[in-house]
Amino acid sequence: MSEHVLYDKLIGLLGEHSATYRVIEHEPEGATEAVSALRGNTLAQAAKCIVVMVKVTKKSKRYVLAVVPGNRRVDLGAVKALFDGVYAGFATPEVAERLAGSVSGTILPFSFDPELELVVDPALLEHEELYFNAARLDRSLALRTADYESIAQPRRAPISQ
Repeated sequence: MSEHVLYDKLIGLLGEHSATYRVIEHEPEGATEAVSALRGNTLAQAAKCIVVMVKVTKKSKRYVLAVVPGNRRVDLGAVKALFDGVYAGFATPEVAERLAGSVSGTILPFSFDPELELVVDPALLEHEELYFNAARLDRSLALRTADYESIAQPRRAPISQ
């Protein structure tokens, strides 16, 4: 899926749900710290989106879209425990980008792929708004957290450190 197709799909979804959001255009940037400075948000309000592969058994695995505050790291042990896995690690960039539909640094805190399970750390949801790159390096969204939760319907679990 091209970045513009996914961006349009996201904007369409937010429009369908009458979500409150702002589009923020900025220099192309995918690193959480740098893009947060460009947008003017705190790191705690930035949705850092990481695709994690969890081996449930030797032969089966699941993919998790772990969304954590920008000032924290994904706790792989917590993700592994959440899914009763035997191993958890970062998905390869190819797998992450295929499942998320966009390149690393622009992964949305929404899953449009049934293979990708969305889990959000509750600490991110404490803020009135959350910020994320909108499937593009040059465009971000500030989205009302209550709207994000009602649209994305993420599983909530403490998965950051």
